[in-house]
Amino acid sequence: MLTGRLEGKIIVAEGDEVNDIYSDRWIGNLEGGKLLLDPVEAAYLFERGRLEIVMDDEKIDFVEFLKFCNDIDKNFMSRYAVYCDLMSRGLTVRPGYVETDFKVYERSAKQDKKVKWIVFVSADDSECEISRLDKVTKLAQNIRALALWAVVDADLDVTYYIINSISP
Repeated sequence: MLTGRLEGKIIVAEGDEVNDIYSDRWIGNLEGGKLLLDPVEAAYLFERGRLEIVMDDEKIDFVEFLKFCNDIDKNFMSRYAVYCDLMSRGLTVRPGYVETDFKVYERSAKQDKKVKWIVFVSADDSECEISRLDKVTKLAQNIRALALWAVVDADLDVTYYIINSISP
């Protein structure tokens, strides 16, 4: 099991499984024998028993970690629901570019593959930022990927919409 510590906005994990986790599902980024994880990636590994989180020299439980992440990012639970849904489908999911939440690759994709979808996440009870959605759509067109708008409801169910263009 990996042990992770919060450093800024990322979780730095160390342990024997670092290389296995990175090469198995391409989760996190390897740097100097450490695995740098986005909070969503860390929560995914934590929930599956592959990571424990230490804050202020004390282990915290999964619920505490989710609460902490949600306090920092009000859209965290929606992002986490989408990440888990995409991972459960066997897709390779990475943190997104600017203005996007995730980059999604084909199943079992490695680093040399191109992005298939870029995903913009919002809760169904929040206002949609049309300007951000427009930027995501243009970025998707530029990299020849599809733009997906993932809308998460109160039960954490996810609905995906393909966005081809935004017209005023």
